[in-house]
Amino acid sequence: MERICRLLNDALTPYQAQLGAMDASGNRQLTVYDNLGGTALRRTVSPRQLQEQSLLIDLVDGLHRDLQIVEGRLQPCVIAALQQRAQPPQGTFA
Repeated sequence: MERICRLLNDALTPYQAQLGAMDASGNRQLTVYDNLGGTALRRTVSPRQLQEQSLLIDLVDGLHRDLQIVEGRLQPCVIAALQQRAQPPQGTFA
């Protein structure tokens, strides 16, 4: 787990990530702290998200996006618009 924490800290610089103890389901509490030591984000993560590279990349991407929202650099409505634009059309009307 130390390796995962180091990877998360490197990926989220200048923020610091801390993984909490495992709960009964095997999930962990991931807390991201800002440079003043305040909690910026808190997420529950599954063991698979921490073990499988593609899921870990998705987790970090989501954390980056959420941190941009927390920082006020990205508005949630912009994310929704981008996601909607990226989806293929849902059929056609005849």
